[in-house]
Amino acid sequence: MKLARLPHDPAALIDFFQESLEHLGAIGERTWHDRLQVVAEGAAAKLWNADGALLETELSFPAPGDTAPRQAGKEVFPGCPLTFHLAEMLRPSPVPLQRACLQPFETPKPPAPTVAEKLWLLQMPGTLRWQQESAFVAAWHFSLLLLVRCEIQAIDQHWSLHRLALSLQDGQREDSLAASLDFSQAASEPTAEIPWPACDLALWQTWFKAALAEELAADLAAIRHRQETYLRRELDRVDTYFEHYEQELAARQARASKENAKIKLEERLAAARSEHQRRRHDQVQRHEIRVIPHLDALLVAAEPAWKARVRVMQRSGSAVREARFVPRMRRWFVEGAL
Repeated sequence: MKLARLPHDPAALIDFFQESLEHLGAIGERTWHDRLQVVAEGAAAKLWNADGALLETELSFPAPGDTAPRQAGKEVFPGCPLTFHLAEMLRPSPVPLQRACLQPFETPKPPAPTVAEKLWLLQMPGTLRWQQESAFVAAWHFSLLLLVRCEIQAIDQHWSLHRLALSLQDGQREDSLAASLDFSQAASEPTAEIPWPACDLALWQTWFKAALAEELAADLAAIRHRQETYLRRELDRVDTYFEHYEQELAARQARASKENAKIKLEERLAAARSEHQRRRHDQVQRHEIRVIPHLDALLVAAEPAWKARVRVMQRSGSAVREARFVPRMRRWFVEGAL
């Protein structure tokens, strides 16, 4: 889920800077509606001085329509480096893994057998017959939620903020959970003990890479088309220049009468071909697209589910499986492959 970009609001930014800098140990005081006087040392001063030396400065928060020249160290404007650096300083390193039990919107209750069977047959193609072997018992479903800032380096730099939700059962995206998280509430005291899953960073990283690639596919397609257009234009320019240059050298070599002159022109021609390939390679590197994700938050969420043993008959035979039903998604998860 791509989160909407907030409009540039100087009033909100001055509150953010004052609270953040004071959290880092600085002293901030508003001298005017769009100005903030700051006295900082140590961690807060590293926003301006790498050694954290004591400094006093005044930050200005100009209106969006102000077109005066900007001072990156003293003014906060759209795309200001101070905002990015302050956000990086506030982010803990490494990012802690948090846990939360999501409170369901409705009282949890198991699905009716007919509904459970219908949903199974829809979600598990190839099932010939389905039978519930045991009653539903309360269980938990776990999801991994990530807040990611994505930096895409191309001809232009692009920033976007994404919220990803992945099922810890199979790594599939849960877009409904990512979209409804703003309206979810965490249960302060869960009614039962929660068997939190073990942290498997290697597996989670694999799932995260696949989900992020899918999330950015549309944005990258537009950027890639633009990059290819610019690259094609630059390669045509380089090819045209060296093609004419090499033709000129070849013609001069054909007209040369002295063997020494022919050898020198042959060396220049070889150097031109080498430079031609180097310039092409340089243009390809200049038009590469780099995606750099910045992980800002990591959360494992638990929500009520129902577990039962079911007998499934397929063409390959019959088997009894442990299955889990998640009411929020109206979806079955199977322990092991069918």
